[in-house]
Amino acid sequence: MTLEEKLAQLVGFWVDQGDEVVAPMAGEMASSTAYADATVHGLGQLTRVYGTRPVDPIERAAWLWEEQRRLIRETRLGIPALVHEECLTGLAAWQAATFPTPLAWGAAFDPELVEEMGALIGESMRELGIHQGLAPVLDVIRDPRWGRVDECIAEDPYVVGVIGTAYVRGLQSTGVHATLKHFVGYSGSQAGRNHAPVHAGPREIADVFLPPFEMAVRDGGVRSVMNSYAEIDGMPVAATPAYLTDLLREAWGFDGTVVSDYFAVAFLHTMHAVARDRGEAAQLALEAGIDVELPTGDAYVGPLAERVRAGQVDEALIDRAVRRVLIQKEELGLLDETFEEPPTSIDLDSPAHRAVARRLAEESVVLLTNDGVLPLASPRRVAVIGPNGDSSEALMGCYSFANHVLAHHPGVPMGFEIPTLAASVIDAMPDAEVTVVRGCEAEGHDRSGFIEAEDAARAADVAIVAVGDRAGLFGRGTVGEGNDADSLELPGVQRELVERLVATGTPVVLVVLSGRPYAIDWALSGEGAVAAALQTFFPGEEGGPAIAAVLSGEVSPSGHLPVSLPRSSGSQPYSYLHPILGGPNEITSADSTPALPFGHGLSYTTFEHDALSVTASVSAGDAFTATVRVRNTGERAGTDLVQLYARDIHASVTRPVAQLLGFARVELDAGAEATVSFDVPTSRLAFTGREGVRIVEPGDIELWVGPSCAERETEAATEIVGEVHRVTASDRRIVEVSIER
Repeated sequence: MTLEEKLAQLVGFWVDQGDEVVAPMAGEMASSTAYADATVHGLGQLTRVYGTRPVDPIERAAWLWEEQRRLIRETRLGIPALVHEECLTGLAAWQAATFPTPLAWGAAFDPELVEEMGALIGESMRELGIHQGLAPVLDVIRDPRWGRVDECIAEDPYVVGVIGTAYVRGLQSTGVHATLKHFVGYSGSQAGRNHAPVHAGPREIADVFLPPFEMAVRDGGVRSVMNSYAEIDGMPVAATPAYLTDLLREAWGFDGTVVSDYFAVAFLHTMHAVARDRGEAAQLALEAGIDVELPTGDAYVGPLAERVRAGQVDEALIDRAVRRVLIQKEELGLLDETFEEPPTSIDLDSPAHRAVARRLAEESVVLLTNDGVLPLASPRRVAVIGPNGDSSEALMGCYSFANHVLAHHPGVPMGFEIPTLAASVIDAMPDAEVTVVRGCEAEGHDRSGFIEAEDAARAADVAIVAVGDRAGLFGRGTVGEGNDADSLELPGVQRELVERLVATGTPVVLVVLSGRPYAIDWALSGEGAVAAALQTFFPGEEGGPAIAAVLSGEVSPSGHLPVSLPRSSGSQPYSYLHPILGGPNEITSADSTPALPFGHGLSYTTFEHDALSVTASVSAGDAFTATVRVRNTGERAGTDLVQLYARDIHASVTRPVAQLLGFARVELDAGAEATVSFDVPTSRLAFTGREGVRIVEPGDIELWVGPSCAERETEAATEIVGEVHRVTASDRRIVEVSIER
């Protein structure tokens, strides 16, 4: 291969971008090189062929098949391009299914269902000739002010790892490569600001941010990783071999491709200022371990070629990256593909898609409080009020095609059915008179609709008030990439709307449709509290019917908070995984205790946990068994989330006051019971010791099961004995669960 042919394999080209700007600084950074010129020597990747503008998928597939045939026919090496797309909430393409956002996956605590979803997404992608998906996001939530919380799964690394790995398995089972985002530390940005510096120490990086990625690499076999934009302690990840090579490849054994986040290579020059120009930026990224520059070749084509010819870059580095790219293309079958017939019909939103979307949406609804008003018992008059009550966009995250791309194309139909909450309530309660009033917008200070909303509430038996976010990007919307927040109050005048509706005396059921948790403790208790509150995180195309089914009682809520419900923005950053000094104590007047804790979630029935039994002692490096009995003590069937927590009482470094070890969703009829057994490797209690190595240390461990991290319903203890165990690649990372009924 010539140098030009090698470099062509290391870049993408955003062939359909045109004037669209759907990525940060895309207009400023994108190369002006004509597509025909850029592909003379071949091409590594095609960027978002379906996901940049609304295009008919069948027509676009015909173009793509012909373009792949042209690359085979007209370039010397005849190597097709790999096609990548976003797929965080489903394939980001016109007419494709939109699933719940990842924060809803976390609320459902159902890895098996997420794996099913991943497989459905992968099948759609593979049919359209797409080879790589830019998902899942494995950033651990540290500060809900960060706009990209909507893309994350949870604040607990284990939950992120288990559910994210399930998505990887599902997507890759169809022959599509998953891409882990964003490696590593991105969500730890200062004050929750996008692209801000990260000040995490090596222990926090190792014990909080890295475990989900390690699980997806070692247990999920992921084939691609994307770097974080972040700088950690002054070192941009995109230029740090310690992360992208030493750890990822040499320590973990990852042998796939590392792709740059969009424009991350050029950002080493323009934003981090660690490179004098794009050529030096390319050299730093290549040396660090980034194989492919996305979305275009701003640095890896002309600027890098100049440095190679000048003797400043060893061409062996380029050969290393090219080998990885060609191995990936071979794994995907691209080197033998002939692209004979494109698809002539495709259903990107089939009944199977919608069934999984509905189940996941239902399982993700979290009942925060309930004074008995829910489920609604055949109300005669219902008012659906609020900016999110009659909005389809309010059901989808920022990386949904509708909010990411269609927002730039007003007048273009959605391309799939997505009934609003109001429409779904009307369908679910056919005997009720339903009035729909907006009241206010999600943003802004317009209160002109308050009086109409109050009148509607007074005339109703119950008011369903839907508030929260409108997802978008870079200043368009209230949450999403680039939409970071100074406050965790509901945006605009939504809090005032809720308070005025509560004051009417009509029972208010608050439905929060959001991409981050908000400080709504004022609505949950005290004189101005609502009658009931549901938290939903952008539940997708079946979100409206799913919420309506919970409100009507057709479905009993089973979601649990994957992130603490904050008390205020001033208490951030906060994690339930805090040491003693990270919580309330007598030496500070500030109280960071959340309004509701991680793991909280009510049901329409009640559950009792008892008889927690744990192996009395276990050698460091081995596994122990914890069993607990769970009983449905209510009058209807329901699903409980059995949560096993632990605390390492004394250790050589400070440890969290609570740590989730394992979890299990258990369906039980009224009066039924089950015994849940957790086979727990002691590696679940590993931490980075004083010497910078992850270890399992001997000592006493408290364990408990309860309805959240903050409640100990049944307790037990075990002792880890023997010598300190140094964690290795062979250590099991996942807790195995069995249920006996």
